[in-house]
Amino acid sequence: MPVDPPRRIVCLTEEPTEILWALGEGERVVGISAWTVRPPEARDAAPIVSGFIGGNVEKIVALEPDLVIGFSDIQADLASKLIAANQQVLIFNQRTIDEILDVVLLIGRLVGRAERAEALVADYRAHIEAVRARVAERTSRPRVYFEEWPDPMISCIRWVSELIEVAGGEDVFAERSRGKLAKERFVTPDEVIAAAPDVIIGSWCGKPVDKAAIRARDGWDAVPAIANDRIHEVPSATILQPGPGCLTDGLDQLAAILEGTEAG
Repeated sequence: MPVDPPRRIVCLTEEPTEILWALGEGERVVGISAWTVRPPEARDAAPIVSGFIGGNVEKIVALEPDLVIGFSDIQADLASKLIAANQQVLIFNQRTIDEILDVVLLIGRLVGRAERAEALVADYRAHIEAVRARVAERTSRPRVYFEEWPDPMISCIRWVSELIEVAGGEDVFAERSRGKLAKERFVTPDEVIAAAPDVIIGSWCGKPVDKAAIRARDGWDAVPAIANDRIHEVPSATILQPGPGCLTDGLDQLAAILEGTEAG
């Protein structure tokens, strides 16, 4: 006997909201995250019920969702509380480009839009390959230090590291990006100095990157990115949400930064 797709979905993070709208199923979303910026119309269409980590369990339950979708160990406590409140909870843990695309396919199947999801994934893959092909002829690959947070210093998560590679750069902490926990991606100032990145890209969750503070870090004046004034920012909402936006606008911004940079 066929199972009806969920009709009322609460999205604890932005990416399932963005995916559902891209699938043409935005009307199913009845609750969203405070960090949702994609699509902008979602903020007027559904109430905010969660933040980056926590959420309002009573408010979520009152919405009578058929399904609650969240992300990673970061929301484990909230997911546990929702399960205890007899909610149907689905937590994804996508960390790579392929896993992000898999989530698009899975959500498409959940809401009966498998063909549309497959078409979206094909478009995202085509865009990624178009960027990769465009930068392939470059004679140099700038070495990149991507900073997610300044204190403690956290280098980039896996999908960002992969996007840097697609955009024509080399993540100086690529191996560390494989760590699924933030603490596995901690770096020290001395490690960055030793890595000698040509470009520094900051994306601090919830606040603007303080480029002056980065320039003033002790001993960093000899780092090529500092010496040549190659510090850039990509908004966290554009690159650190593991959904379609990072594969489109996020990748495009990385490519634009690196296409204007020659390795020192």
